[in-house]
Amino acid sequence: MGLRSRRPRRLTATDNSPMGRNLTAMPELPEVESTRRGLEPFLEGKTVVEAESRRPRMLRRQPRQRDFADRLRRRRIRRLGRRGKFILIDMAGDLTWVIHLGMSGRMEVKQPGEPEAPHTNVVVRTARHEIRLVDPRTFGFMAVLTPEEFEASPLARLGPDALTELPRSPHLAQQFAGRKPAIKTLLLDQRIIAGLGNIYTDEILWRARVSPHRTGGALAGDEITRIRAAIRPVLEAGLAHGGTSLDDLAYLLPDGRAGEYLGRLKAYGREGEPCYRCGTPLRRSVITQRSSFWCPRCQT
Repeated sequence: MGLRSRRPRRLTATDNSPMGRNLTAMPELPEVESTRRGLEPFLEGKTVVEAESRRPRMLRRQPRQRDFADRLRRRRIRRLGRRGKFILIDMAGDLTWVIHLGMSGRMEVKQPGEPEAPHTNVVVRTARHEIRLVDPRTFGFMAVLTPEEFEASPLARLGPDALTELPRSPHLAQQFAGRKPAIKTLLLDQRIIAGLGNIYTDEILWRARVSPHRTGGALAGDEITRIRAAIRPVLEAGLAHGGTSLDDLAYLLPDGRAGEYLGRLKAYGREGEPCYRCGTPLRRSVITQRSSFWCPRCQT
């Protein structure tokens, strides 16, 4: 009981303490899906009036940058979808409007004339609202792609979605067989499973009781089954609370609220805090330049 009353230290993406080095705050599947759901009532079935990008870098994945605004203008939005960490919006004319939030991006829904947040880099207007991409570090991007451009892009090589298309354990076993990288690295590979990132991978491996350092090829069948069984509950828990906002508030929901999953994390960001299962202080390691948090006793 006493262990569960302790809350994890809140971290920012620029934390310089030993605990905070190499932290990444990229919005992952729960944050992107929460954003998609927040945008849906304001975009689905609406028509784009105009679009504007203030920084060419935000359109770096658009083959011809002038096509971005031209393709959106006066185009009806059919449906908002998602694959992994990408929002994929089905537009009339067989076009796909792609939104990626990058490391620090977030979407805002505002009324025309409302003050803009700093680093508002892209604005898409409908008759009643402005959809704004705010991204201080400009790792995010937007693009409007034809079917041919989509198939030629890295989006076509994404693996199955971790929430809606999660592969069965035998398929994952095939993907991991003979692989030398750490399981943490393999779970972050978007070609294997799309949508997992640093925060939720640590949570999944803690729940599955598997060390992030184990090589993929060394995992037994029951361990792979435990990892697979942990993926959906962890993602659904994050989604139920609107995702994870760190103290820098780089990620916010489109209505301006913060995601509330931070205080419920079991592993990520909890170096030195007691494991909620056994009380052993959690450790931090760096795996493929990512901070990883794990229990040396429970996760073997």
